[in-house]
Amino acid sequence: MSLAGKKAVVTGGSRGLGLGIVEELVSRQTRVVVVARDAGVLESVRTRLGVETISADITDAVSARSILADIRPEILILNAGATPSMERLDQMSWEDFSVTWNTDVKGALYWIQAALNLPMGPGGRILLSSSGAALNGSPMSGGYAGAKRMVWHMAAYANGISEQKGLGILFQAVVPTQMIGGTGVGDAGSTAYAHARGVSQEAFLASFGAPMPPRLFGEHVANILVDPQYATTLALGVKGDSAITKLQERSA
Repeated sequence: MSLAGKKAVVTGGSRGLGLGIVEELVSRQTRVVVVARDAGVLESVRTRLGVETISADITDAVSARSILADIRPEILILNAGATPSMERLDQMSWEDFSVTWNTDVKGALYWIQAALNLPMGPGGRILLSSSGAALNGSPMSGGYAGAKRMVWHMAAYANGISEQKGLGILFQAVVPTQMIGGTGVGDAGSTAYAHARGVSQEAFLASFGAPMPPRLFGEHVANILVDPQYATTLALGVKGDSAITKLQERSA
């Protein structure tokens, strides 16, 4: 499968992992629309990469519906999310604990609902960004691990509804299984855990093996979209030294 000429919407595509995805899709001649909040940063991305941009809050249900209705993408990548507060559980407020639930999970809900109720066309692919924390926990980031596992569950729930309605839309969770420097979440997490372990941030990041910079992450995401071997998989892990691994197949 080629991504050339396909229409894709990428939320959170103005920086970090989202920008790596956008850069890779553009290199494959995909028609990309980037959705993020910061209009200034979006303008820089638009100028450099020639993509269309929309400034919007991913947790606004009206924006999710209107963007999908206007663009009618074949691919939707839900990458936007909040950087969690990094603190011990016994020292964290509820507001800090729940920030990723109120952003990542809430945003995913509204965009999934829009895709199912519009609906997107048959053959539509929706990738939701999860995290290795969904597998192993993250004791210093409050509700982050649970939120990212919930996003994974939501992909499974959405597939069930797509099948019930006969929509032919596929939802999948993409799970980076290492912290990635140079990104908001990766830098916040690696700094906090390195400090807790008494090592440098560089040493902590090196413990995951080969690095996975945003553009390599974007390459893995694009390969998930084009390689038919991944079309029956619900959750896919991505890592610098092992590329793509199947974590969970879709239920029959």
